[in-house]
Amino acid sequence: QVQLQESGPGLVKSSQTLSLTCTVSGGSITDRFYYWNWIRRPPGKGLEWIGYIKHDGSTYNSPSFRSRTASSRDTSKNHVILELTSVTPEDTAEYYCASSRGSWNDFASWGQGIQVTVSS
Repeated sequence: QVQLQESGPGLVKSSQTLSLTCTVSGGSITDRFYYWNWIRRPPGKGLEWIGYIKHDGSTYNSPSFRSRTASSRDTSKNHVILELTSVTPEDTAEYYCASSRGSWNDFASWGQGIQVTVSS
């Protein structure tokens, strides 16, 4: 089973771009049928799915985030990267990367999460 670890800044300022990295171990991000997802949980709210990048590099993002989100990868480092532009305090959340295989929304493995706070 793959292991995932999120990394990035814990604090960003409003209007800046948030960049998070998910380091994958125990498997390759190019392994067939895998989806590498980004999900967040704002304080006091439920999980929000942001989007994924597939094993072949194709991406799909939730309409709620599409205009501000870019997913990419670095295959040499086995990293999956999320960029969220023009952040506001409403983007304060615990951010997770999660893997799924076959069905994009069957999340089998999760990172421990990273708390991101956006200051006004």
